[in-house]
Amino acid sequence: MEHKLENRPWKVVQSRNILDLGPWLKVRQEEVELPNGRRIPTWFVFEFPDWINVIALTKDGKMVMEDQYRHALGETHYEICAGVVDPGETPLEAAKRELSEETGFGGGHWELFMELSPNPTNHNNHSYTFLATGVEPLEAQHQEQTEDIHVHLMEPAEVKEILEQGGIVQALHAAPLWKFFATAKD
Repeated sequence: MEHKLENRPWKVVQSRNILDLGPWLKVRQEEVELPNGRRIPTWFVFEFPDWINVIALTKDGKMVMEDQYRHALGETHYEICAGVVDPGETPLEAAKRELSEETGFGGGHWELFMELSPNPTNHNNHSYTFLATGVEPLEAQHQEQTEDIHVHLMEPAEVKEILEQGGIVQALHAAPLWKFFATAKD
C-alpha cells in the first residue's frame, strides 16, 4: 500500500544568511508564505551536512557499540557509530570511514537500512543509517581531537535491553535500533 501526499511547499519571500560556520553549520532567516496565503515573517533554517549512522555486527553476531561523553547533555551514553558526510563523499563512503576511524572495524556487507530527517521543521539534512554485517577489526581507532570513544562488543539482546531501559538517548540512534530489533529474524 502506497501513501502519496500532495507536496505543498512554502514560497520563500525573502532569505538571508545570518550565520556561516563553514561545513558544520549555516543558518538562514527567511520570510515565507504558506499555500493558504498566511505569512511567517521569521523562519530559521539550519543547514547541516548529511549525517550517517552504522549498526555494525561482527562475523560472530556481536554488535559494535560505542560510549561517548556528550557535552551538551553532560552525560555519557551508549551509541552506534555516527558521523558527518564530508564534501565529495557518498553517505556509504562516510559510513565506512567513520566506522573505521571510530572503532577500527571494517569489511563485511553494507546496505542502506534507514533514512531519516533529523528535524524537518528547520533542518535541511538527512541521516542515513547503514547495516554492516560481518565486520571485523582491521586497524586501530583514529579518533578526532574532539572524540573519546570507547568500543564495546555486545550481544544484540544486551543492546536491546539497554535500549528498552533508555540507555541510548540519541534519537537518531534509537530509531534505527528499534527498527532493527522489530524486523530482526529470530
